Amino acid sequence: MEWRDEGIVLGTRKHGETSAILEVMTRAHGRHLGLVRGGRSRKQQPTLQVGNFVDLLWRARLDEHMGVFQVEPLELNAARLFDSASGIFAIQTLAAHLRLLPERDPHAALFEALRVMIAHLDEPSAAGELLVRFELLILEDLGFGLDLLTCAATGTPDDLAYVSPKSGRAVSRAAGAPWHDKMLALPGFLRAGSGIRADRAALEDAFRLTGFFLDRSVYEPRGIAPPESRAAFLGALARHFSKITALDGDDAA
Repeated sequence: MEWRDEGIVLGTRKHGETSAILEVMTRAHGRHLGLVRGGRSRKQQPTLQVGNFVDLLWRARLDEHMGVFQVEPLELNAARLFDSASGIFAIQTLAAHLRLLPERDPHAALFEALRVMIAHLDEPSAAGELLVRFELLILEDLGFGLDLLTCAATGTPDDLAYVSPKSGRAVSRAAGAPWHDKMLALPGFLRAGSGIRADRAALEDAFRLTGFFLDRSVYEPRGIAPPESRAAFLGALARHFSKITALDGDDAA
């Protein structure tokens, strides 16, 4: 058995004295593991860092075997990502989310989203918007997608302000007003075609929204905890916005 594909490195672990087991997200073969002989060598290690974009040749005697990877670098992103708190925690969180999917199950849209996102994960504000949108995609691919296009009560696409915690559907401001204290906020930048950029409050609302449905539909039923890297990323994001606020205050003074 043999195939060639492009992939993004999600992680590695030691195997024996010199080799490594590589975990990648591939375009056509989903999240995939394989052995890299000599993967712990000085020559190989820079290529096998999380976030790098690589060319992969996989071989195995039988399809169900782990198989062996030959890996060539295409784009080395790891050094740039690891220079930024938002970058390192974002890529770790994305890898953790992808591990919620079955191994070798193709998810081309998630691969393409990840491929585009990596260029911006070291920019905290952009990383926040991208990561929360990726969480919506993960929920969709796991079968728990949210319907944020029209109001669950009226069918209108206008003035959507809330999301029902029961149904995962958007609710307009007027229809949700009587139960606003029981609703989850729908930040404007997540509404289709809004063209709005997210500020700190909007991102906090957005991560509260995706976190609620990830907890209820994914983590709790599987008996697992949210990835620690997600909380670390949110902490890095909060520090970024606090720094901006402090600088704005200094400028005003």
